[in-house]
Amino acid sequence: MALFSRRPKDSSEPQAQEAVDESVDATPVAPVAEAGADAGATDADADADAAAAASVNISVSSFGGLGATSPAASAPKLQARRTARAATRVAPPETETVPGLKDNVLVREALARIADGTAPQALLDVARQSLQGHLFLRVKGDARALLAEGKELPLAMVKVGDRAFALAYSSGASLQAAVRADGDADTSAMGQPVLAVIRHVLAGPYEGLIIDQSSAPARAVLPKDLLQKVVEKVDDQLAVKTLLAAERTPGTAAAVAQALTRAPLWVAVGKLEDGRPGIAEGRSEDGARYLEVYSHPLEVAVMGRGDQAAPVTAGQLAAALGDEGLSGVLVDPAGPWIRLSRDELAPVLAAAD
Repeated sequence: MALFSRRPKDSSEPQAQEAVDESVDATPVAPVAEAGADAGATDADADADAAAAASVNISVSSFGGLGATSPAASAPKLQARRTARAATRVAPPETETVPGLKDNVLVREALARIADGTAPQALLDVARQSLQGHLFLRVKGDARALLAEGKELPLAMVKVGDRAFALAYSSGASLQAAVRADGDADTSAMGQPVLAVIRHVLAGPYEGLIIDQSSAPARAVLPKDLLQKVVEKVDDQLAVKTLLAAERTPGTAAAVAQALTRAPLWVAVGKLEDGRPGIAEGRSEDGARYLEVYSHPLEVAVMGRGDQAAPVTAGQLAAALGDEGLSGVLVDPAGPWIRLSRDELAPVLAAAD
């Protein structure tokens, strides 16, 4: 079945456009036979994007962990740095811009902001929001039939000179834009977990990943070095980010607290006005103090404060919460975020025992 074919419900009533995969197909990406370039963008377009991406200074270096022999060693005693926060608390609701294909709304919205912000920060925003959910890959022909036959999947890619870039899409609408751009309707969509897509790019002959290539200016080139930084520090389960991206339920806070006991975590370390190191914290409307905790160094970098990401274990986090003036933690303050009280953090505090 073609990705954007129209199939009538009966002889007179047309049905909405459908796709091969109605939900995310978690089948690992098979070795691919490289397809031709998507005609939705010229070599010059892709080259300009790639050059801009390559110039990004990826600030995700570690400042040392709590308890390490570094300026962050006495972190529970450090002065706190109050920071402003104006981010969305919850993720937008799920949408299907093409019926049958669930959009990755957070990635789609991060791409929409590219024209508004500085290129480096906007690119980091797309990268961090990619750490949840799925992306769509475009396959020449019928992906299900090819998989059933054990054949390699000819995934869409674009070449800039002798450099190859893999292509992925955040939504049905961006896939539709690519089909309109090149007119190739003999194509299907395959939803893949984001880490499968990133690792496929890193294992292949690609210089990076272009997301929503035919949707300029709402598109991004994630260079290979940035993708490598992403996977070096990533939680393979994407536990915290996935929970924050999902619909909030009465059990969300408890689930996030449990995830904090086993997922890799970071705090943001910077300098106070007097030059001493300090750990970033947020304040609630009533002035209560919350230690900022991050699910990935990219979450620190995208704040744009020049802080260093310092790794912290659940036990060290519990020790830092020995400061009775702290009311809890604020997780991923760039958004979607969640604030957890001391009572909600009982699983984390137990790690100090």
